[in-house]
Amino acid sequence: MVLGTEDATPLAFWFGVAEGVKVQLDDLVYVAVADPAEAGDTVRFYGVVDEVRRRFEGVQFDGDTELVTEGLLPANVAYAAHVLVTRVEPEDYIPPTPGDRVFAATGAALEKALYVDSMEAPLPAGVLRNGEPGYLNYDFISGQKGAHINISGISGIATKTSYALFLLFSIFHARHPKTGASLLENPNGSKALIFNVKGEDLLFLDQKNRTFAEAERKWQEKHRSARTRYDLLGLPTRPFESVGLHAPAAEGRTLQASTKTREGVAPYLWTLHDFARERMLPFVLADKDAMTNLGFLVAHVEERLYALAQAQRGPHLEVEDEDAGFVPEGSRDLYGRGRIDPDEEVSVESLGPRARLKTFDDLVSYLEYKLLLKDAEGDDGKGGDRRWTANQARATREAFVRRLRGAAKHLRALVRGDLSAREAARARLDILGSPEQVHVVDIHDLAPLAQMFVVGVLLRSVFEAQEARSGRGQVFVVLDELNKYAPAEGDSPIKDVLLDIAERGRSLGISLIGAQQTASEVERRVVGNAAVRVVGRLDAAESERAEYRFMPRSYLGRATILAPGTMIVHQPDVPQPMMLNFPFPAWATRKKECDTRVSDDEALGVLGELG
Repeated sequence: MVLGTEDATPLAFWFGVAEGVKVQLDDLVYVAVADPAEAGDTVRFYGVVDEVRRRFEGVQFDGDTELVTEGLLPANVAYAAHVLVTRVEPEDYIPPTPGDRVFAATGAALEKALYVDSMEAPLPAGVLRNGEPGYLNYDFISGQKGAHINISGISGIATKTSYALFLLFSIFHARHPKTGASLLENPNGSKALIFNVKGEDLLFLDQKNRTFAEAERKWQEKHRSARTRYDLLGLPTRPFESVGLHAPAAEGRTLQASTKTREGVAPYLWTLHDFARERMLPFVLADKDAMTNLGFLVAHVEERLYALAQAQRGPHLEVEDEDAGFVPEGSRDLYGRGRIDPDEEVSVESLGPRARLKTFDDLVSYLEYKLLLKDAEGDDGKGGDRRWTANQARATREAFVRRLRGAAKHLRALVRGDLSAREAARARLDILGSPEQVHVVDIHDLAPLAQMFVVGVLLRSVFEAQEARSGRGQVFVVLDELNKYAPAEGDSPIKDVLLDIAERGRSLGISLIGAQQTASEVERRVVGNAAVRVVGRLDAAESERAEYRFMPRSYLGRATILAPGTMIVHQPDVPQPMMLNFPFPAWATRKKECDTRVSDDEALGVLGELG
């Protein structure tokens, strides 16, 4: 019952635990309080236990404890719990009365404590500590009332990516409890874009996890549950379906994906014509220093390349008519003249009236020619085509070319013009136009600059395509290491795209499921626009940052000792965070987890087809 020795307020109170009853952190309780002004009316307080304590009553000194345990001093054990109120119904904010009885919230009372009864579309988000399912309000993810999820925690312990994938699986498979319909407004048109940043782990999402059954069995034994966590949450136990796997194209003339452990992965790249027409140049110089000093020149050259591509079809890029004598650097002989190489088609065609740029190095060579070398022997000695140099100092133009040359070694396999039209179409990433629902784009083996390029180009293309798509479905983007792409300090084109998604994505049906080790290192507007915030285990120093003030003090301390698989989840319409445990993945997250066994039903199905 509610204690009379501690203050009881409409927002928090203590209650004493009866003998033989177990109360622990995260338990949900309620208390019915008689309205003192109107006889017969009752105010119900629902809340979550955030602190429990035991102590001897009637002792004054530390040494008395030993005397009590030896039976030499009489004392009683006081077992009490502190409750943070989550809901008051009706909204009469009177304090509970000492002596009011406190009950465990189950069934309808539990739904009221967590506002599940007022959710139009409850999304299964994990299992509460009492074994009941916990829900997120999907309206705060879909864009109906809010959007975006942000997950923080120490790498390797917080299981950020695993929880992001579980939420994604839940979004695509959860059913409305009343109608049985999908929570997605347009299930067939909804897509997911997942960036794989660690090993080739996420290239196996469509494979069964062979350790899944054992992990769920252990959880059932530990919690004495007759049902698996998937059963409790009403979710199927199967891997992701309709998955498209993409990896960067390997260097070389043959078009193939650069993967080591997974087969059936489609290669991706962009053509030089795409690069110019779709204005990708800013993503090559994405670091803030480059944009500060070279921003105007980058924008000008981007515009010139765009104009150049307008009258062409690609996949290569032809130089301007007046540059008929230009020969790409790789096609020159020792005397700077064009050479004919029987094995390199580019060299032959470079000698024509309009040279064709077929590699990223060709493009860099041409830009160097336009910005520095052309007419370099003129009166002013500055060199460069005035229509391209934008009156920028030669030192600025040289810095621009140096950066491009530094980037070429990372991008020459990703941006090419030596493909046939058929090959270019096969390697083009079209997330929204493809038949698959979930797309995994591998970037783990790329250099940081190339990773930034791929992420920036893809996110912008999805954003623009979603703007133009009528009857669009929802798009979910899963991006780990958010602090790298949208850091708290500095500006870059990629950060601008992420800010656009964070601030305008909701209205376009784009939800960002972002994760990072430390939210304090991510642009505040990106984190601030996330309606749902999730925290795994935190570093003690990080937990003191302002970004985690949405959690009560008691939760901040617990965030430093959370076990893998347990997350603190906060959503807008529930005042206090929930502590959730999510199921072991039913899909493989690495090759060694793949279940290669064939069930009897599957074998009979194959035999039936052969027969």
